[in-house]
Amino acid sequence: MAASACSSAAASRGAAPCRARRKKQPILILATEACAYPGADSVGQAHQSYPDNTYILRVLDPVMFPEKFYLDCFAKGIGGILVMSCGVECPYEGAYEALSARIGRVYPAMRERNLDIRRLRLIALCTVCNRAFLKEVNEMNTLLAELGPPSADKAAVAAA
Repeated sequence: MAASACSSAAASRGAAPCRARRKKQPILILATEACAYPGADSVGQAHQSYPDNTYILRVLDPVMFPEKFYLDCFAKGIGGILVMSCGVECPYEGAYEALSARIGRVYPAMRERNLDIRRLRLIALCTVCNRAFLKEVNEMNTLLAELGPPSADKAAVAAA
């Protein structure tokens, strides 16, 4: 279908243009420097690919991000966030437990804002976990295609 026909057909149904509906939502990955980032890097070294809407931010430890950071990301159009850490093997004592508790506090705030909590995931990832990395990224990409942008969560609740 030509772009103009697609837009015309979509407009006649009151829907967004086809290109806008197909646009992939950004996935932000907070990857710990000690574990998850080398794991993500090993995916590239193995010449495996993952969706191009994925943005990886290498951090010492994701525990440094406050609850507001996650909510601001969704407000600014990030579709999903994967927090990839070392898990209990974190080199910083108590950091994983604090991170887990922090993410646990973000979920109620997401519900208050009518955001689907599946948009935020905490994952323990090792330095050579290529398959696990790819699985998480691809599953989040599929979920976001199903959910639509974060604003769609709010619209669905308002319409109900």
